[in-house]
Amino acid sequence: MMTKNYLTPRQIVEELDKYIVGQAEAKRNVAIALRNRWRRMNVQSDLRTEIIPNNILMIGATGVGKTEIARRLAKLADAPFVKVEASKFTEVGYVGRDVESMVRDLVEQSVNMVKARKKEEVRDKAAQAVEDIILDALIPPLRQQPVRTGFLGQTETAADDIPTNDIELNERTRHLFREKLKNGELEERKIEINIKPSGNPNIGMIGAGMMDEVSMMNLQEMLSGMLPKKARKKKVTVAEARRILLEEEAARLIDMDEVKEEAIRLAENSGIIFIDEIDKVASGYKKGGGGPDVSREGVQRDLLPIVEGSTVNTKYGVIKTDHVLFIAAGAFHISKPSDLIPELQGRFPIRVELSNLTQEDFVRILKEPRNALTRQYQALFEAEGVSVSFTDEAIQELARTAFTLNAEVENIGARRLQTVMSKLLNEFLYDVPDNIKSGSTISIDAALVKEKLSALAKNKDLSEYIL
Repeated sequence: MMTKNYLTPRQIVEELDKYIVGQAEAKRNVAIALRNRWRRMNVQSDLRTEIIPNNILMIGATGVGKTEIARRLAKLADAPFVKVEASKFTEVGYVGRDVESMVRDLVEQSVNMVKARKKEEVRDKAAQAVEDIILDALIPPLRQQPVRTGFLGQTETAADDIPTNDIELNERTRHLFREKLKNGELEERKIEINIKPSGNPNIGMIGAGMMDEVSMMNLQEMLSGMLPKKARKKKVTVAEARRILLEEEAARLIDMDEVKEEAIRLAENSGIIFIDEIDKVASGYKKGGGGPDVSREGVQRDLLPIVEGSTVNTKYGVIKTDHVLFIAAGAFHISKPSDLIPELQGRFPIRVELSNLTQEDFVRILKEPRNALTRQYQALFEAEGVSVSFTDEAIQELARTAFTLNAEVENIGARRLQTVMSKLLNEFLYDVPDNIKSGSTISIDAALVKEKLSALAKNKDLSEYIL
């Protein structure tokens, strides 16, 4: 049986179908792109380094599933994933190096993933060490204290100072308390532990304005390593102490140099960068006035070397972006893909148009995905002991209302369903558990949907619906 990382394209599409309705062509293309990464890593010849990923440009209105497809793809591949909005690079104060920040974010994400996996590998060993620390705080051991004597400093132990009976009693008590700890009987007892300081000291302004971002990060890391770190005592419950100390012990057991190397490799070979709103840096996005267009073309030219394949310095090391998969997306309702500079267009050879969602799609979105809104609200009510059910007619009415609002106000795709569901159920959520007690059942039918959403149908004020 294939593992999650090596699904076939057909299996990848099947997994995406569990969360995203429709958009078959987009799913097929991202599935092929993901499988091609595994294929490249298994190429035996020197061609392996020459095979570059086929970056994808998704074209479609907001709320049709572009971001969700990319995010779910990264989750399936267990790959570092970063989403950026191209339009942010056109803001006031934009400087060229900011574009590289998305690569640094990708490496940061990759480091966190590798660190989490390594911590899981040493969790048992760390848990044992934490148990010993907590036990020492509860019942300190009667250790034989070393006594330094003589001019040469020979060490002798004062074994006779502690009666044997006391040592045996101490060991039996510690054994008893260890069993209680394992059984979770002491979780609420307070103990005092030493907590090591975390994070860098506040030295963010050092060298500001005189060096680039990477140099700043390296300087901060160097200075924070030189400054002394004094542990502080804190009184916490055993449960809280276990959580804090487990994190510390696991971090102590893993080799950070190994983590950095593995994270760089993971980001280089499996990283996915999703560039949203790329249509807003196209030269045709807004006509009139040369300034903004020049700024947009500047952003494209700064994106180009990263997408083509370049070397970026990060605080964890140097990363090459040659084999990072870039997925760009945009509505392109004002500009068009051909408004992008030709060099950038050529770096996104796979173009996929995502279709607008129909009323029937809305029905399926409310019923089929594992994370469907109806299921999410049912889970929220179940937390209060209240059962909620939706009739098929109610779901049809919800879909019709959302589709109509998209057509008459502004098309925000599937996000409109969140508006109508919130309007429908907020009153019930407010009444639980004061007026609607645990054990109650709420049945949502078409008549109730029409009653609750009638105000939405009448009032077309856009401010009512923007999320």
